[in-house]
Amino acid sequence: MRITIIGSGNVATHLAAAFKNAGHRIMQVYSRDMQHAALLAYHVGAEPVDSLNQINSETDLFVISIKDDVIGQIAEKLSSYNKLIVHTSGATHLEAIQAFTPNAGVFYPLQTLSKTKEVDFRTVPICIEGADEQITGQLIELAQTISNKVYRVNSAQRKVLHLAAVFACNFPNYLYGVAQQLLAKNEMDFDLLRPLILETAQKVQDHPPADVQTGPAVRNDQQTMAMHLAMLGDEPALKVIYELLSQEIIKNDNDRAAG
Repeated sequence: MRITIIGSGNVATHLAAAFKNAGHRIMQVYSRDMQHAALLAYHVGAEPVDSLNQINSETDLFVISIKDDVIGQIAEKLSSYNKLIVHTSGATHLEAIQAFTPNAGVFYPLQTLSKTKEVDFRTVPICIEGADEQITGQLIELAQTISNKVYRVNSAQRKVLHLAAVFACNFPNYLYGVAQQLLAKNEMDFDLLRPLILETAQKVQDHPPADVQTGPAVRNDQQTMAMHLAMLGDEPALKVIYELLSQEIIKNDNDRAAG
């Protein structure tokens, strides 16, 4: 398939590489920053462009991988080409494209992606939605060329999935940063926690998270929790976070026991 990538960020970079490796042709890479477009285009053998007026109509698919709030604007400008247009957002409704063309879809890879770290796309879940069954089938076939985990997920479901991903990925990563800062203030290295983080992540691959919950809150260890809160006396925001999370863990454990 001939594919044009709109964007040059993390998702665009990994998708473009995955498509190319699967034998698809990347026609162009668009970015408002020509240097960014040129860098990605070089790696996938495409033409870089920094203006939508330079778009080559000889493509089969436009993949919009940019900030959510401008997806509609870009889709409107691309709709005149009468080609299939998809976005890669977890939080944006299909209607953002469908408002301008019936040739609309969503191609959402559910993974945290960074340009500096390679990802095996075969293991990345790809969530597909199409404006009709034909488009859905076409996108599923495309997704199966780069991933072994392809799912049909509608816009309402995808929003819930995106919210769940924030809780599962973004918030824990923030808490890792809090932990790193606490250790650094006391001249200790974050490497001390890496095995603990890895073991916790590995447990939930085989068990429901609630079944493997540990720590002072699930034990209702009031003495330890009081000590921790005292240690956070000069960090009021962290104290609130600690109290709230501990209370929720206790509540969840009580609900499980009652059920």
